Amino acid sequence: MNIAIRYFSKFGHTEKMVGVIRELTGVKPETVAVPLTEPVDTLYLGSGVMLGKVNSAVVDFIKTLKPEQVKKVICFGSCAIIKSPVPQMRQLLEAQGITVSSEEFTCRGSMGPLHAGHPNQADLEDFRLFIAKQNV
Repeated sequence: MNIAIRYFSKFGHTEKMVGVIRELTGVKPETVAVPLTEPVDTLYLGSGVMLGKVNSAVVDFIKTLKPEQVKKVICFGSCAIIKSPVPQMRQLLEAQGITVSSEEFTCRGSMGPLHAGHPNQADLEDFRLFIAKQNV
């Protein structure tokens, strides 16, 4: 199975999460600044949110994707205030005709003292179990 990992991480929360994917898959994560250059079976796409929105770099990356290039996207992320960044990513991906897995993962991200320390070890362990389940 051909896997790619792309993410945006302003404060390092999503970057912690992609470390788990790299550990389990052996695939080197890249930021959304690095375009896909070959077709993939699974794209792991991660983001946090700022002021209730995913970063424009994530939006721009998604707009470069084509259905024949990506069989399936698994979205993940962290956030402090809204419930999840995944619905925003899902809407953008589906508008491009990209298949998005119904499986998704979101954990808390810290914002100053709000949810300080997240994603923490328990969050990352939950994410590890989620990723392991995807790669069965």
